Amino acid sequence: MGLSLRREDFSTLPGWADDAPGPAFTAFRRSADHAMRRGPYRTGSLGLSHADFLPSYAAALARELVESGYLSDSEARAFFETWFRPVAICHADEEGFVTGYYEPEVRVGYQAESGYRYPFLRKPGNLNKVADPENPPPGIPAGYAFMIKDDGGPRCCPDRAAIENGAFDDQNLEIAWAESRVDVFFAHVQGCARLQFPDGQVSRITYAGKSGHPFTGIGQLLVERGEVAADKISMAAIRDWLAADPERADRLMQENRSYIFFHEAAVDDDRLGPVAAAKVPLEPGRSLAVDRHIHSFGTPIFVSAPELKDFDEPRPFARLMIAQDTGTAIVGPVRGDLFAGSGPVAGATAGSIKAKAEFVVLAPVGSEIARRAGHE
Repeated sequence: MGLSLRREDFSTLPGWADDAPGPAFTAFRRSADHAMRRGPYRTGSLGLSHADFLPSYAAALARELVESGYLSDSEARAFFETWFRPVAICHADEEGFVTGYYEPEVRVGYQAESGYRYPFLRKPGNLNKVADPENPPPGIPAGYAFMIKDDGGPRCCPDRAAIENGAFDDQNLEIAWAESRVDVFFAHVQGCARLQFPDGQVSRITYAGKSGHPFTGIGQLLVERGEVAADKISMAAIRDWLAADPERADRLMQENRSYIFFHEAAVDDDRLGPVAAAKVPLEPGRSLAVDRHIHSFGTPIFVSAPELKDFDEPRPFARLMIAQDTGTAIVGPVRGDLFAGSGPVAGATAGSIKAKAEFVVLAPVGSEIARRAGHE
């Protein structure tokens, strides 16, 4: 796949000494705990296996954390320098690139009533995964990962337009009702949301499945049609365009035929994001969505993006992230999505992230990837 490895050293890795990796250690420790107690993560094609991580998992779980739940930044840096070796991932055909995502906060009602008209839906009971999307059953297009399967046999799930026009209205799938279709749409794009009810209750919804239809980025459509300049496109710009013309907005959103279904979850820690693909809560500013076919969950990856401002400091972005999520649009070894956190401030941060980046995988000491790059 045009992939090459280049040895790096912590002592000369740009930005490494300035990072504050205490939260990255805590995120890594969560993945270590899950992998050791619940079972190993799948090995991606890069080749970092559960066996490679075992020594660092054991060392992470043996460390006692201070009351804040973190190691100090110096202790965390020493931990990663002890158990890992930095290896830059280079791809002959593409530059590294990062975007951002977050957990929206959405005001909702328990029922469809005045002010609350747009539902979040649970997954239909007859929505099934396609076992082999490249060789699907008759009537299901290649690449579709989900289908409806009932007495009539397999068929495509209704798309966004059909669902919004009532395709599942008689199945009692509604979790809650939002004030804005745009809020629902952006929760679909992010794959999660934190729901705020009128009585003060807060819960969250996370990804449970999707219609199977291809995802279409409406931001790209706006650029292609000359509605928004390419250098101005952002989440805020898209929202502004949608708000300016609700009728056209509905038609544009329905061009993204992909539709997301959710399941309910508790908010156990206000600070943390939802439990994502790696089955652990996301750490704001430290969890990274990757191509899970290539990268193994739990892998520490140092991401540097000189044109992007760091989340917390007035310096270029260069921080240790942990691979703990994935996404339909995250394809390739040098593509990532940075989790910015929850709420509107995190949304503003995530919506502005669009930058070239370099990915340096921290390969466990003794792993084949570390050896191939010239370590040890």
